[in-house]
Amino acid sequence: MSTHLLNELVSILGERHVTSAPNINPDDLHDESLHPEPREPLAVVRPQSREDVVAIAKFSATHGIPITARGSGTGLSGGSKPINGGIVLSFAEMNQVISINTSDHVAVVQPGITLRELDAALATTGLHYPVYPGELSGSLGGNINTNAGGMRAVRHGVTRQHVLGLEVVLANGEILRTGGPVVKSSSGYDLTQLLVGSEGTLALVTEITLKLSPRFDYSATVLVPYATLDEVTTTVPAIISAGLQPSILEYLDILTMSSVTSRANLELGIPQDVSERSLAYLVVVLETRTREQLDRDIEDLGALVLASGALDVFVLPDGSGQRLIEAREQAFWVAKEAGAHEIIDVVVPRSSVPAYLANIATLATKYESFIAGCGHVGDGNVHMSVFQPDVEKRDAFLLALFTLGVEMGGAISGEHGIGRDKQKPFLVLTDEVNLAVQRRIKTIFDPQNILNPYRLTDERPLP
Repeated sequence: MSTHLLNELVSILGERHVTSAPNINPDDLHDESLHPEPREPLAVVRPQSREDVVAIAKFSATHGIPITARGSGTGLSGGSKPINGGIVLSFAEMNQVISINTSDHVAVVQPGITLRELDAALATTGLHYPVYPGELSGSLGGNINTNAGGMRAVRHGVTRQHVLGLEVVLANGEILRTGGPVVKSSSGYDLTQLLVGSEGTLALVTEITLKLSPRFDYSATVLVPYATLDEVTTTVPAIISAGLQPSILEYLDILTMSSVTSRANLELGIPQDVSERSLAYLVVVLETRTREQLDRDIEDLGALVLASGALDVFVLPDGSGQRLIEAREQAFWVAKEAGAHEIIDVVVPRSSVPAYLANIATLATKYESFIAGCGHVGDGNVHMSVFQPDVEKRDAFLLALFTLGVEMGGAISGEHGIGRDKQKPFLVLTDEVNLAVQRRIKTIFDPQNILNPYRLTDERPLP
């Protein structure tokens, strides 16, 4: 039966675009989740066009074969883990810029294009796509499916704020177009926003219409050390209220700062007497149109943070500033190399971050776990590395962390998605009416349950 199915796939796509065991690249069978679940799909397929995706969907619907959509595999929650006997649909070769409209600030792209490739294509236009989730090799399709955020969300928002329209292939092979190259619409249900963040469970994205933003000519990276983490987090609302509009507003505890700068071999020139008293750091990136405005913003920021208890203020040289941001983006890899057992990305209201961090420190003691962290403190997105080898203790600790975040008005995941890794707490902590509505939506879009099954509201055990 498998041979027959593979032959049929080859007849649809051509031999070069269908790979089966034992020739499958192991990198196509996982994302960057810390919890691998080895599975052997029927095949990995690489469509070249929307028509190929339509054909694959119809093939899967006919035979009842599950499809796991895959971008670059940079996800952190097990969202693109394949299914035994299923199809991994890799969009790696659908990676073209279809059009760029500099007048309307709109780009139309295929889902396999990476953030780095898109940025290069826009380099001479004076425009950019301002969402930087931290891994520039990530694909736009993957970003769409997880509603990726990143450090610049404090000013520019997350993926959904920049998606104007989608072209998708439904589970039965039908083509659906949503939205378009306009910035407002009051015409029926907003299916675009329903699909953003759906983790490949509702449709297969084949084309994306993006809103672009002007690039800023002047920027500065400001590093602010504090004696306590609490002082960092309580300063943030004042920075936001001052109207400074930072593009990046990050906190790093002392362990994370030390680890990422050491890994990057980065020396920031902080005087020893300040370094010895610093237990946490605030990293602020300011961007403006003019040098004069940038200088005023730096001065205002410095006065504000010193009044809030900062030990000092350092405006980093351009090279060091860029390297620090790049080092911060590698925090996940630092934690992974250090043996972290879990990475969480709980989001709470910005004003609740100090209380949340204080409470999770207490919970860490209760569950005999070690935590270290950083995060997008400007938008309340807390990233914590959890070190607890005992599975039962770790699961109990994680449920307590997620429960606390939800009780504070937040959510289990701010940007990484639920995937496989956070499915159990998601099902426990999500209201039953909410789950029921989501399940009905899933049934409408995918009645056979073949698009990325065993995730989100599908609580069946993974076969």
